[in-house]
Amino acid sequence: MEAFKWFYPFMKRYRKYLLTGFLIIPVASALAVIKPQISGRIIEEVVEGGNRAILPQLILFLLASTVLRSALRLVMLFCMETASQGTLYSLRDEVYKRLLLQDFNFYNKNRTGDLMSRQTGDMDAVRHFVSHVMYSCLEAFLVFFFALVMMFTVNVKMACIMILVLPFTAATTYFQIKNLRPAFWKNRQMFSSLNAFAQENISGNRVVKAFAKEDFEIEKFDVENDNFRDAQLETTAVFSKYIPIFEFLSNFLMFVLMLGGGVMVVQGEMSLGDMVTINGYLWMLTNPLRQMGWLFNDLQRFLTSIEKIYSTISHEPEIREPAHPVVKKLQGGVVFEHVSYMADDEDILQDVSFEVKPGQTVGIIGATGAGKSTLMNLLCRFYDTTGGTVRVDGTDVKDMDLYSLRQNIGMAMQDVFLFSDTIEGNIAYGRPDCSIEEVKWAAQVANAEDFILDTPDGYDTIVGERGMGLSGGQKQRISLARALITDPAIIILDDTTSAVDMETETKIQEALANLPKKKTVFIIAHRISSIKDADLILVLNDGKIVEQGTHDALLKKHGYYETVFTHQYGEFDKLRKSPAFKEYMRRQKRGREYGKK
Repeated sequence: MEAFKWFYPFMKRYRKYLLTGFLIIPVASALAVIKPQISGRIIEEVVEGGNRAILPQLILFLLASTVLRSALRLVMLFCMETASQGTLYSLRDEVYKRLLLQDFNFYNKNRTGDLMSRQTGDMDAVRHFVSHVMYSCLEAFLVFFFALVMMFTVNVKMACIMILVLPFTAATTYFQIKNLRPAFWKNRQMFSSLNAFAQENISGNRVVKAFAKEDFEIEKFDVENDNFRDAQLETTAVFSKYIPIFEFLSNFLMFVLMLGGGVMVVQGEMSLGDMVTINGYLWMLTNPLRQMGWLFNDLQRFLTSIEKIYSTISHEPEIREPAHPVVKKLQGGVVFEHVSYMADDEDILQDVSFEVKPGQTVGIIGATGAGKSTLMNLLCRFYDTTGGTVRVDGTDVKDMDLYSLRQNIGMAMQDVFLFSDTIEGNIAYGRPDCSIEEVKWAAQVANAEDFILDTPDGYDTIVGERGMGLSGGQKQRISLARALITDPAIIILDDTTSAVDMETETKIQEALANLPKKKTVFIIAHRISSIKDADLILVLNDGKIVEQGTHDALLKKHGYYETVFTHQYGEFDKLRKSPAFKEYMRRQKRGREYGKK
């Protein structure tokens, strides 16, 4: 019920179309009673009475009522379809907005394919309900009611016999609804699971092929497909059990009419014309009964779908705008004060404290899972701290306007995502209105222009989904250019240089250092070469800062940082300082000078 209350305002926006449709339905339904009446008069007055003069008038009246009813139904169908498409448009738009406003925790717990099924199959069930099920239910009820009333005007005894079937119809409807609800819920669950599985494996097709696991994934897909098929068959079994009952009840009415009506005509209790009239009304009774099972089937499908949609978007994001958000242009000063973060009862960060002045470069290094990326996620307020405070330019990030905060931070993420768009479109994503000159500047700073110009259409080259067709280093450089285009006060490079060569890395670092406006730069890296020139280096281990300082200061501490440095190129550093190596380099230099002469 809560889900329908949430859904109702979306329909209410198009109430003029719905009201028009609902006002037409009673009129069109009432016109349906004319045909049986005319058929009865033809039998009584023309066939039995011999009054052939009125036959053209009756036929013309019958034709006019049929044309009028068809025209009214056409207008009604147009109104209902317009309302359904409008409702679907508003609903889909609202659900998509809610999905975009959800935080990282929401997407960590929900699969993409499952969310996609909310926007496809479940939305289609909503459209079908508004455009077809609503008016069909009302029309079926009115046609049944009008037919029953008219039968009483023709012959009370026969109408009373016909009405005896209604309790059986009501009982059948009740049991069908009771059994369909859980069956449809399971059906939608299995559909979401199948959709999520297919989406995940299509996106990860390169991994599947790299490990030659096609057969393995096909077997897993078959399991999901079997589960969905079984759920569909269970649903089918439910309404296939009850729909024949509705068919039997409707056909039973025909049997009652033929038997009871025939006896009454023979005994003179009812005329043949009245029997023909009642036979016409019989269609108006039996057709709603036949429709009943299918309509309640569609109704249950709608209710299940709307509950699934509502359960997805009713989740309130944990990251919310403050009551009085602070909006300002940032300078780049960052302070972490005794920051801790816990997720799923696990300590990710513990008592982290450091201070960064505007324009400084900060290197962050540590083992996988040490909390490096989480540190930056807290700065961007993708997550909220469970203890301590993160301040930017003296303001707690929890007090800042989310859009203002994130627009002042340029982030090149570890997992690079590029859209199916041109290279220019991907770079200009943060500022769609920027000029091509600004795009080229950002590409040059990211050392990406050389390979961009080598592509078939340059900046207009379309990249595939998630950047397919580009190397890892090329995607990371486009990601860096995208982060720079917004002219942020703070730049975060989350392992951005891991897929580029040493020469490219050096050029990127030089370009960042020589930006017209000094930026605060955070560099998360595993290579010492990426962070050795930073103003401050943070060494994380098990969610704690175990060391911090400059490159030279950390080497003198003979701790974790020196160990990493030694493992990467410490032995070469010792060799470089040895007398033998110096003599070798001196001879090499003298040989080059001699060759020039």
